[in-house]
Amino acid sequence: MFEHITPAPADAILGLTEAFKKDPNPRKINLGVGVYKDASGRTPVLQAVRRAQERVLAQERSKSYLPIDGLPSYVAATQALLFGPQHEIVTSGRAATVQTPGGTGALRVAGDFIKRMFPEATVWLSTPTWANHANVFQAAGLQVANYPYFDPATGGVDFPSMLEALQSIPSGDVLLLHGCCHNPTGVDLSPEQWRTVAKLAGERGILPLVDFAYQGFAQGLAEDAVGLHILAEEVPEFMVASSYSKNFGLYNERTGALTLVAPTPQAGEAVRSRVKRAIRTNYSNPPAHGAKIVDAILGDRDLRHLWETEVTAMRERINRMRHLFVESLNQLGVERDFSFIVRQRGMFSYSGLTPAQVQALRERFSIYIVGSGRINVAGMTEANMDYLCQAIAQVLQDQVLQDNGAQG
Repeated sequence: MFEHITPAPADAILGLTEAFKKDPNPRKINLGVGVYKDASGRTPVLQAVRRAQERVLAQERSKSYLPIDGLPSYVAATQALLFGPQHEIVTSGRAATVQTPGGTGALRVAGDFIKRMFPEATVWLSTPTWANHANVFQAAGLQVANYPYFDPATGGVDFPSMLEALQSIPSGDVLLLHGCCHNPTGVDLSPEQWRTVAKLAGERGILPLVDFAYQGFAQGLAEDAVGLHILAEEVPEFMVASSYSKNFGLYNERTGALTLVAPTPQAGEAVRSRVKRAIRTNYSNPPAHGAKIVDAILGDRDLRHLWETEVTAMRERINRMRHLFVESLNQLGVERDFSFIVRQRGMFSYSGLTPAQVQALRERFSIYIVGSGRINVAGMTEANMDYLCQAIAQVLQDQVLQDNGAQG
């Protein structure tokens, strides 16, 4: 039976990493895969994580299964991080949170839940969005559609077009929103725009699903949750897919959560039971180690303070790279305006580089960027910035010469 199976195409992002590893060029740069890099180009283990892990291992007495919905204290800590420990959603019991294998696992659990409960619902995704969003929901058997989001002319949100599209979404459909640090554009909704979208969703009976993978990487842990708090004021129910891969650096521990906010505590319990059934028939119960680390950090005053300091340092380093990138291109005399990159947030930037320019950077300079032009700003360092910007300047200049030659 296996003999006649043809190979599947490589993943657009993870395939880049494989090609990067095989590239012998000592000056190669990987700006494709979405992992944080420090000033030396390494993905670090946070000090708060190291200390918490030591504590977890010292106290561990069993490798028994977790409950289907995960470690109870981790679930409570997740809700408190999202909304604050005294928020009405938390104290009333309207929120049902389940631990998942990473943020992607949270999205898939959400997809399975939606398919079982609302099989005719369509999930609406921004244009552009994370390359795996459509795959995840389609694998759950759901239909997906798109709404406008990014304006290439301004490097910002095309909010009029977005609103026009949202007004045509049928009641009962699902609207996927990026909580902060929009992937791949780095362009976020303002609080006022969040308010408009939330009111529209409430009026039209649309169910918001927030992909919240980068809390703390835009402005701050509390500041980045403003969209969730606005939704809480305007709509009776919504969902949040959380990830601790980036802000805790727990990439390979697959640590995430899905939170479903219901109109009443009774509805919250019913929702939790349905989600648990979806989990039981998928992976049965979640892995423990990453959740125990997060729980240890969020539950200890000193560890939490250390972690928040490290998140701040990561955010500030990314922002420095944004400024340095734009300044370096300007110093090289690049005429194209890249200043919008400074205004974007988080690890990613929609650079405006074309697929042909991305290919040239890879083939000629061993610089690996997603074909859409999405750049992982966290992969930039002071050490590789000159080489990176000189390569981009050269490719852009060659494109101008080529275009002029074609016109001539």
